[in-house]
Amino acid sequence: MNLLITRHDKIGDFVVTLPLFKAIKEQYPNTKLTALVSKINFDLAKEIEFIDDVILFDKNNLNKTLVEIKEKKFDASISAYIDTALGKLLFKSGIKIRVAPATKIAQIFFTKRIKQRRSQVEKTEWQYNLDLAKAIFPNIDLSFSRPLIRTHSSFQATKKRVILHPGFGGSSDGNLSLDDYIKLARKALQTSYKVVFTFGPDDKSSKEYISSRLSPQEKQKIELFDSRIPLYEFTKYIASSYLFISTSTGPMHLAGATNTKTISFFGDSLFASSKRWATISEEENQSNFMLSSDYSKEKYKEIENCLMELLSE
Repeated sequence: MNLLITRHDKIGDFVVTLPLFKAIKEQYPNTKLTALVSKINFDLAKEIEFIDDVILFDKNNLNKTLVEIKEKKFDASISAYIDTALGKLLFKSGIKIRVAPATKIAQIFFTKRIKQRRSQVEKTEWQYNLDLAKAIFPNIDLSFSRPLIRTHSSFQATKKRVILHPGFGGSSDGNLSLDDYIKLARKALQTSYKVVFTFGPDDKSSKEYISSRLSPQEKQKIELFDSRIPLYEFTKYIASSYLFISTSTGPMHLAGATNTKTISFFGDSLFASSKRWATISEEENQSNFMLSSDYSKEKYKEIENCLMELLSE
């Protein structure tokens, strides 16, 4: 089968679709899998070994994307997230079997609409995505090998590294304050682990704030890593570390995809919670905390104790 799988939104949203790709490829290896992704995920998708081909969802030139889809002559498509632009695109493409969740008005453009009721949060987002495979492969076993992404790191493989990633790009409901991230970093310095803050392209103000709060001595010990590198390279950097601390956002899901240990922060609503957005890693590698905007000192202390327990293992 020649199958197109689409997920054309943010980093974390794409990563939680990867189990769908991997389960199909491991159990039906002769299926050619093509990913339709947004620009931010295009280069990452090309590096993933169980994805055979990648098409850019070019929102500025969807006719170009349409031509490329038609050229590939797909037998079917599975869409983990839909909107009207995608629905029209796949309808025009002539793909005969088009699978999607039965949500939004855009579902009218699809031939197989799967009722999932994701708002009830009965399982994680990646499990909902994986369930869509049943529409094409009814006998598929909904399992896959971990780590989801195996990297061959060009970075020094130092499992004695702790990464704190305080940014969130506006996509997360629950997070520690920058001052509390600094407090965690100072606690980690009391161990034998190297401590690194990483910052994405939109985290300039966070980097400046943290830098201004560190003493000259602390700056010699704590690295401020500006992760303006390709997404797959950043994934390899995370994978060569012991622990990744962040809010629920794309980099957290990259850590989960490599089965790296995580301390993760989520909003305290059901929709934003770990019940829906937990990583794809083994559960024993996850330490998940729900945070309100006015979380207590006791909640911070609980997180700090978790950190020190992990670093004493």
